[in-house]
Amino acid sequence: MTATVSYLYGVAAARTGLSDAVAALRGVADAPVRLVADEDDDLAAVVSSVPASDFEEAPLAAHLEDIDWLEAVARAHHRVVDAVAARTTVLPLRLATIYRDDDRVLSMMGADRLAFEHRLAQLAGRVEWGVKIYFDPPSVPSVSTAAPAAELSPGRAYLRARHQERHTRQDAYRAAEQAAQGVEAAARTHAVAHTRHRLQQGPLTHGAGENIVNDAYLVPEDRADDFRHAVQRAAEESDTVRVEITGPWAPYSFAAPRQDEHGEKSQEVIT
Repeated sequence: MTATVSYLYGVAAARTGLSDAVAALRGVADAPVRLVADEDDDLAAVVSSVPASDFEEAPLAAHLEDIDWLEAVARAHHRVVDAVAARTTVLPLRLATIYRDDDRVLSMMGADRLAFEHRLAQLAGRVEWGVKIYFDPPSVPSVSTAAPAAELSPGRAYLRARHQERHTRQDAYRAAEQAAQGVEAAARTHAVAHTRHRLQQGPLTHGAGENIVNDAYLVPEDRADDFRHAVQRAAEESDTVRVEITGPWAPYSFAAPRQDEHGEKSQEVIT
């Protein structure tokens, strides 16, 4: 028999019929999904048994360098979390959270029971929305095509054109920052919490423009439409930014207080 370990997707508020719902799911490594419930049956860990040969410390460290493997695991992980979130409140855990066996999972839930109950209560009836803002300024004439002033030498005309181009971009960037502030203000009117992620660069970006804001908002489900419409209206007021709204998602960004790169909490509760 192949040795296995317990892969933990998240901790959920137990609901009638949840066990049957997850039994139809296939998760990481195409493994069946099941619940491991605590002694009071009001908390449930969502788990799969996955091969130890892939998920113990040494092989897992190697796999995490394999982009294709990591993408497949991430997709399966999020698919399970989203399916559970459609049925009940779930506290998603980070990718590749592994325990030796289900007894260790139960021990962990018992030790952190109060924290899980508190966080699940805070997340009940709320979903995550992502708001990415891209700086997408109107095109300006390039230095090479700008017509030199008749009274200037080619060199001085080039320097003037460079100066004008730089100032045009700076003005556009300031306008983009103001637009981003307007989008955030609109989003905050319908959100109960807000967190800021690292900006996306290179192949992580989608479409044109420079990513200048990468935020997540925790929004009550009954205010989701108002949230989207408010963000869209604010975005339409500027021609220097492009706004991408994604969601609704399970509250990945709000499963636990986040810390910034200096170790300070960066998650904000909106009051």
